[in-house]
Amino acid sequence: MKYTLLIVEDDLDTSEMLRVYFEAQGYRVVTALTGQDALQKCRTEPPNLILLDVRLPDIDGFEVGQHLQHDVRTSNLPVIFVTERRARDDRIAGLKLGAIDYVTKPFDVQELRLRVRNALRRAGSQNNPVTGLPGEKLTYDRLGLTLEKGDIAILSFSIRGLDKFNEIYGFVARDDVLRAVALTITSAVDEFGTVDDFIGHPAENQFVVVTVVPKADKLKTQIEARLNQAMSYFYPIHDREAGYVNLAGEDGLREQVPFMEITTDIFSGDDEAVTSVENLQQALNKQRNN
Repeated sequence: MKYTLLIVEDDLDTSEMLRVYFEAQGYRVVTALTGQDALQKCRTEPPNLILLDVRLPDIDGFEVGQHLQHDVRTSNLPVIFVTERRARDDRIAGLKLGAIDYVTKPFDVQELRLRVRNALRRAGSQNNPVTGLPGEKLTYDRLGLTLEKGDIAILSFSIRGLDKFNEIYGFVARDDVLRAVALTITSAVDEFGTVDDFIGHPAENQFVVVTVVPKADKLKTQIEARLNQAMSYFYPIHDREAGYVNLAGEDGLREQVPFMEITTDIFSGDDEAVTSVENLQQALNKQRNN
């Protein structure tokens, strides 16, 4: 599933820049040059979030916000105002209209991306905003249903060292890793799994696959091998050649940070973990944190 962003911006260069950038991050992007066009698109195909400029050629963004609030079809759409207006009164006006954030121009596009991701989380989306895969709640809801059927296996894949990677290279590089891992797992499931298999992303560094028992070992082997082979490619070439990241630690001492690696586990059959969702959640948490 892709999140849909509606970008309401009359400056063509800014609109195109945002469209290209957010599409590259995995979003579906719809654009509108006027307030009336934005309202029409919200009514016919509501987006997951709106980036709304205040200065528009027909009606301003605040009036667009008022119309959205007064229409039952659009009243719950999350809105982030993006504007040159920095005055406190303007900010308050936007927030009074129910906006969940207010960003002033010029903005840092990576910061805006983070604000969009956080806004989607606050809006109650149940899919992971980076990978688009089912998040924690949807994953455990699905696990609760599949535990009742029997003859299922649950594969857990955790990325050890992701936090350190994020600390060194930043959240943009981390998100690239997560999207690549999601794509790798999805491709392997398409190739070696069944059409009914489920892929979830219940925690930032953990992915879960639900499959039938006969497919479990093959899937685990293929996914584990592909992911571990890919991990080094997320690092710069000089670090890749060394096999680790060489950092300056405390007191000037060098710290050798190992590359990320994938840890895996299978829960199936008579495992105590698959007797209830609570037991399974504990087992998955333990596997993720080891």
